[in-house]
Amino acid sequence: MKVVGFNGSPNKKGNTACALNMVFNELENAGIETEMIHVGKEKIQGCIACYGCAKKQNEACSIKDDPVNEWIQKMKETDGILLGSPVHYSGVAGTMKSFLDRAFFVASSNGGLFRQKVGASIAAVRRSGGVPTVDTLNHYINYSEMIMPSSNYWNVAHGLKPGEMEQDGEGKQIMAVLGKNMAWIMKLIEHGKDQFPAPEPVAKILTNFIR
Repeated sequence: MKVVGFNGSPNKKGNTACALNMVFNELENAGIETEMIHVGKEKIQGCIACYGCAKKQNEACSIKDDPVNEWIQKMKETDGILLGSPVHYSGVAGTMKSFLDRAFFVASSNGGLFRQKVGASIAAVRRSGGVPTVDTLNHYINYSEMIMPSSNYWNVAHGLKPGEMEQDGEGKQIMAVLGKNMAWIMKLIEHGKDQFPAPEPVAKILTNFIR
């Protein structure tokens, strides 16, 4: 089994990466492979609403000059997905959101590529805005019919300078508990999926408020 984690921070060794690695530690202790992908310093264009991915059904975004399509396939092949972002103006970092908008729209428009995978979100913040950031990240997971583990508080770690979150005792425990719960759910699914197959996907009903 494998989990791919996405670091939305432009700092590869900042507090977001630190928090993700704390979750990774517990997953690895449970025998689950992990991989970190650094999104924050890439040049990622936002979705242009061309609907090419939905029309072509090729599991790919029409924008080809960045790593998003490569990442989509990594997410498709993995068992778990971990989303991490720093907090920018009480929200998800812009580059991270551009990636998520495109990746999750491709997935939902091509048969639900991420259905029944285990997914979780974390945020690193100096002071406030962590909870709305995690909430925004969770929207992608919930919309995609993924399975979300929890921790013993909101998945937010505090710190400003790289490594400061190591001083956040509660934050460290939150990440450890999240990693343990994520590993447990992944193993339950792996060992039970043959006996209890996942529900079949259903065609999406779209109801517009203005007709």
